[in-house]
Amino acid sequence: MAKKNKPKKINLEDLGGFVFSTNPEFNYDSDQEEEQILPGEQLLELHFEKKGRGGKQVVIIRGFQGPDKELLELGKRLKQTCGVGGSAKHGEIILQGNVRDKARDFLEKEGFKTKRVGG
Repeated sequence: MAKKNKPKKINLEDLGGFVFSTNPEFNYDSDQEEEQILPGEQLLELHFEKKGRGGKQVVIIRGFQGPDKELLELGKRLKQTCGVGGSAKHGEIILQGNVRDKARDFLEKEGFKTKRVGG
C-alpha cells in the first residue's frame, strides 16, 4: 500500500511576517527595527548536562536574546576560545566537554551576565 501524503503544516514564520487586516486605516510598517538588547542586559544560564548523551559532557548556554546571526557568531567565538566543538541553534549554544568556567569567563569579558545552573 502506498503511504498517504499528509498536508504540510504551515507555521506563521513560513509566511514571512505577512500581516492581514480588515481595518482600512491599518498601516503596515515593514521597516520596523527590533530593539537590540545589550549584552549587559542579558542573563545567560550555563547548564551542565550529560544525561541522554551517552555519558558525554556538554555545556548548554541558554537565554540569549537576539538575531540568529549574532547567536552563531557568539557560538563560534566561544568554541574557539574554549577549544572545543559544538553548535548554536534554536536559541542555545552547545559546547562539548565541561568547559563551563572558560565559557563563563569569556561571556563575562564580553559583558554578559552569567549564572551557573546544575552540576
